[in-house]
Amino acid sequence: MTVVTLPDGRRLDIEVTGPEGGRVLLFLHGTPGAVTQLRWIQRAAHARGLRLVTYSRPGYGSSSRLAGRRVADVARDVTWLLDHLQVDRCLVAGWSGGGPHALAAGALLADRVAGVLSIAGIVPDGLTDVDLTTGMGDENVEEFRLARQGEPALRPLLERLATTMAQGDAAGLVEGLGTLLPAVDRAVLTAEVGEGLTANFAEGLRTGVDGWVDDDLAFTQPWGFELAQLAVPVFVWQGSEDLMVPFAHGQWLASHVPGATSHLEQGEGHLSIVVGAIDRMLDELVTVLPR
Repeated sequence: MTVVTLPDGRRLDIEVTGPEGGRVLLFLHGTPGAVTQLRWIQRAAHARGLRLVTYSRPGYGSSSRLAGRRVADVARDVTWLLDHLQVDRCLVAGWSGGGPHALAAGALLADRVAGVLSIAGIVPDGLTDVDLTTGMGDENVEEFRLARQGEPALRPLLERLATTMAQGDAAGLVEGLGTLLPAVDRAVLTAEVGEGLTANFAEGLRTGVDGWVDDDLAFTQPWGFELAQLAVPVFVWQGSEDLMVPFAHGQWLASHVPGATSHLEQGEGHLSIVVGAIDRMLDELVTVLPR
């Protein structure tokens, strides 16, 4: 991992792995999360000749906080990151809380982003035809209820949750996520997956919960862009058993993202879909690159 200084003076923690000169896959982590790469995703990217690039969003790990940030503000950091890497265009993927940020990058940086992969990404808050929290596990319902009230109400909850989110193994992860894990997700929590996720959480929360707070606040405010702005290929993946981001979110995105290719997978959860289908996801995503 490398900490770079951005033009506005903030720090951004980045990691780049894979073949030198390979096409770049920028993978945007969930909420909470961090730069730490997940090994099964890393293997899948490298096997397709992709350089895997990750970074901690502002407020996570070693990345400076950007209080009051909107989802759309990701475009500025992605631009600076690609300039730093001397990369003209890339593929962008986002999982869970990374999903809206991936869509923002695609909508606002069509000249730099060739295609977008949204994996179990959430919908905007305040929609009339689908509710943000309906169908979520109890922990997430409470989290977003407090996020709508603002940082003073939200922060104490996240500070309590952070103490159990990074216990170092699959058992600790199951305990920390409680009602958010259906059986299909618990079944894929091998040692590698559990340890990878807890290491990712631990790095993101190492310096506190600022990034988590700011993600949640950004999700419950206007995102700062319109889905109608998306003019690059977008692939939407969602599992029917997901208790973190309910199935209705994927259904809504599939019908509201212009030209989206959707994979609404029956029987899959929030974890199982990305553990079991990452190869199919990347095989499809790389087809948008010129040969």
